[in-house]
Amino acid sequence: MTHPIVKRYSNGEMTVIWQPDKCIHSQKCFHGLPDVFNPQQRPWVNITGADTAAIKAQVEACPSGALSYQLGDAAMNTVTAPVNSATTVQVMPNGPLIVQGTITVKLADGTETLKEQRCALCRCGASNNKPYCDGSHAKAGFVG
Repeated sequence: MTHPIVKRYSNGEMTVIWQPDKCIHSQKCFHGLPDVFNPQQRPWVNITGADTAAIKAQVEACPSGALSYQLGDAAMNTVTAPVNSATTVQVMPNGPLIVQGTITVKLADGTETLKEQRCALCRCGASNNKPYCDGSHAKAGFVG
């Protein structure tokens, strides 16, 4: 079993955490804060491109939870966008189902995974990370 990739970008005040396996390529990050999130550059996150408050707000707008942050040095202080107590499912135009809240995903092999905060579920059938979205809907031309 491979371990998911986790990238960290720190400015000393906050650390942005990116989990590419969760990314649905909604492009909200780089359209919302292009001085920080630029997929044409390496590294693609320029943690000094904006102040901490602006970066925090943009990370909280990530629909899949691929981006999160931690404040200060506290290793367990990872934060994603706040979720109300109800679990909600949002249909993204031509994209995945965004589930916000705590759910248990039961896979075909019987294993169960607890998903907290949010996750993106594939509805196009093209994901290489089923049942989770990996952004393949864009390449597949999914309309729905």
